[in-house]
Amino acid sequence: MPTTPKTTALRRALNLVLALALLVAGPVGAWAQETAPASPALSAPPAATTPSAPAFDPLVPPASGTTAPATGGAAVPPPAGEAAPIAAPADAPSAAVPATADAAADPAAGVTPEAGEDASVAAQLPHDLSPWGMFMAADWVVKAVMIGLAFASVVTWTVWLAKTMELAVAKGRLRRALKGYLASATLEEARRVDPRGPAGAMLRATDLELKRSGPLPADGIKERVSISLTRIEVAAGRAITRGTGLLATIGATAPFVGLFGTVWGIMNSFIGISKAQTTNLAVVAPGIAEALLATAIGLVAAIPAVVIYNHFSRQVSGYRVLMGDASAEVLRLLSRDLDRRDAARAAPQRVRAAAE
Repeated sequence: MPTTPKTTALRRALNLVLALALLVAGPVGAWAQETAPASPALSAPPAATTPSAPAFDPLVPPASGTTAPATGGAAVPPPAGEAAPIAAPADAPSAAVPATADAAADPAAGVTPEAGEDASVAAQLPHDLSPWGMFMAADWVVKAVMIGLAFASVVTWTVWLAKTMELAVAKGRLRRALKGYLASATLEEARRVDPRGPAGAMLRATDLELKRSGPLPADGIKERVSISLTRIEVAAGRAITRGTGLLATIGATAPFVGLFGTVWGIMNSFIGISKAQTTNLAVVAPGIAEALLATAIGLVAAIPAVVIYNHFSRQVSGYRVLMGDASAEVLRLLSRDLDRRDAARAAPQRVRAAAE
């Protein structure tokens, strides 16, 4: 390559740049070596140049004139002639840990308090949530409500048993009397049936009116007998419905009485929550369960009372129908007898009129 002034100037410029680069590269390389982390493989001294120290055994006493290596103060060998202590393993449980968890959760108490809850509150929680246990743990007002509702339930079933037997006997008597009246042609034959109950009272009232009226006109006798029979029907219907009004009262008021016990019990539960200063369900649930038990007993007393009352209403209606049939049959027999009497009285007059 020919040498020219231009190429000579370029060579000089390149040589100057290379010299400057070498001058700058030296200090930068030294600084990078100082700031870079040292490699373990490069920084560790060779194994041959480091003398190996014998392993220290805490169970073997050191020989005379030697010193046990220090292990960071973790174990100090005893003097010569004394046994070395046995080091506890690292994973062994510490004996100094207080057993607070076992004391807090007592299995004998049956209730484990939650975090931040007073253990005395958990110890006072009821354990028996059976109906009898809730009744014994309830407030005295709730107890009075439950006792009253239980008594009302007993009264309901007593009235049901008594009225069922009474209606059965009364209907049986009416059916037998009505059957005898239908088979009779006169009041004299009807008396031989020997009716009892309201049917017998109807027949006796008819005989009494016939005796008192004597030879009076038949129309007046029938009217007066009809009035007497109507009063007998009313009295018998009132007697057969005696006690059913109590069923209506129990069926209408028992749910509200039970609701009163529930409201009172829930109010006491909220008072207990404010005293215990906790909203734990285990504290709230027993009081609410006791309160709801009053409502349950109220429904147990009210529902059968309403059903039995409706049943007796239908039975009493049928009983009154039977009494109306017996009364109508007595009036029919009376009308027939009166017509025979009038016919017997009118026969001589017709005979005399015919003879004249």
